[in-house]
Order: sequence, then C-alpha cells, then structure tokens
Amino acid sequence: MNPLTTRAHHNKAHPLKNLPDERLIEDARNGNVHAFETLVKRYEQMVYGFSFKMCRNKEKADETLQDTFINVYKNLQQFNGNSKFSTWLYSIVTNNCLMNRRKRKMDQEMVSLDEPPVEEGAHHHGTIPSWEDTPAEKMMNTELRSRLDTSIQKLPQDYRVVFILRDIEGQSIEETAQILKLSIPAVKSRLRRARIFLREQLNDYMVQ
Repeated sequence: MNPLTTRAHHNKAHPLKNLPDERLIEDARNGNVHAFETLVKRYEQMVYGFSFKMCRNKEKADETLQDTFINVYKNLQQFNGNSKFSTWLYSIVTNNCLMNRRKRKMDQEMVSLDEPPVEEGAHHHGTIPSWEDTPAEKMMNTELRSRLDTSIQKLPQDYRVVFILRDIEGQSIEETAQILKLSIPAVKSRLRRARIFLREQLNDYMVQ
C-alpha cells in the first residue's frame, strides 16, 4: 500500500483517526503505514490550502502537497517533539513552496526586498481592516477577498509567507518565527511592511 496517499484517496474512515498526533507519529515511525496515512488525512487540507494560498495554482499546490508528505515520510524520525507537529509540518511545506517558486523563477515582477513596500510613515485614508487579532479571511467579503488575494501575490515572497502564516493561517508570531527560522523582530518587521503594502493596495477600494 502506498503510504503517500493524497487527498483523492481518503474516502473511508479509519479506526486510528481519533488517536493523538504523538501516538500516530510513534506508530508511523515503527512502520505502521495506516498511522502515517491517518496523519496525511488529518493535515492534507491544511498543507494543500496553505500551498494554494502561496502559489494560487492548483497543479503547483498538488505538487507541493505530494512533495511535503514525501519529505515528512522520509524525515519523520527527525521530528523531536519540541514543537507541535503542525508547526514542523508548516516549516516543511513553507520550504517546499519557496523552493518551488525559486525554481520557476517567478519573482521577476516582485517588489524589492531591500526596501519596505511603502514608506512606513505614509498617511492612509479610509477604514482599513486590521489583521492584528483575527485571521484575515474571517472579515473579508467576496470582492474584498479577491482584491486582497491579488494584492498578496504582489508581495515579495518573504513578506507574503509571513503574512499568510500569521494573518490568514492564524499562526502566532512565535510559531511563525519558528516555522521560518527567523527572529521574532524579523517576523514583526516583515509582517508590518506586508500589512502597510496591502493596506495601500486596498486603499482605493476602502475609500468610498
């Protein structure tokens, strides 16, 4: 049986589905294919959803999904339990997203990472959504979400991944720093600049 089963092949309930991650990881390390398949089923939507938010392409998201669980299967013995399994998983899928993007040389149109997207002291008009506490998607209507999606794709990838992890996926600052192997100040700086850029992009829409 193929342990790297993807989204399309999880139609049957499995008796292991209610076990905690720690038990499934232990069993998978000991060669229990069903335990690994249960982990895949538990987290595949998270991996695919995050991948799609990063690249906005179903084929590339599916490729990243496959790559991620292949990496997890090969490296499960290295998971030391010092973080949540989901945090470790986010670090793998993030790395795959960024590597795939670099391979496809899709950064030519991106804003320079050497400067903030806009002046941090710039004046902003209108009521702009604050993404301080709530995942952004919860407060978006359809049109605004579409505009936000388009604007997110204009962000440099290093800013985009921070914004998606923190403000859309709902990861904490600390978890985002751990996933990206960055300092907390670096995460806060990139997140602040990403928010400023996105608010500027949405300014015309928000000012009525």
